[in-house]
Amino acid sequence: MEMVRRIAASSIAHVLFAFVAMGSWAVFANRDHSALRAGLAGVVQGGLSACLTLFLKKAVEFLAGKFDGSAAFWAPPLIACVASTTILMLIHALSGTPEILKTIAVPLAVSTSYATAYSYSLTRKRRRQ
Repeated sequence: MEMVRRIAASSIAHVLFAFVAMGSWAVFANRDHSALRAGLAGVVQGGLSACLTLFLKKAVEFLAGKFDGSAAFWAPPLIACVASTTILMLIHALSGTPEILKTIAVPLAVSTSYATAYSYSLTRKRRRQ
């Protein structure tokens, strides 16, 4: 059980999971195109998801400290979502991903949900102190 806890707390495990899960989603989203294009979309999305997973938590923490009141709850996830959307669309367009919107839909939903929940928990914690 201790090993499971260590893996669950490991940043490397989170990054690898993001790479595999979202990379696989991108391959699926682009399955109607050539294997090469679908595979490239998977590698690109996997790499982007791994990087975004690594930096999203820190970005929300940083941004949450910059806002007061209700903005501390909604502004960090909104900024993170807009930044993630911009990065994902730009990199996928440059790499030639055929189905950009399908490819980024699930990763954006997951990351925005996480950012919203984490921002909420940070805001509540700060208000209790």
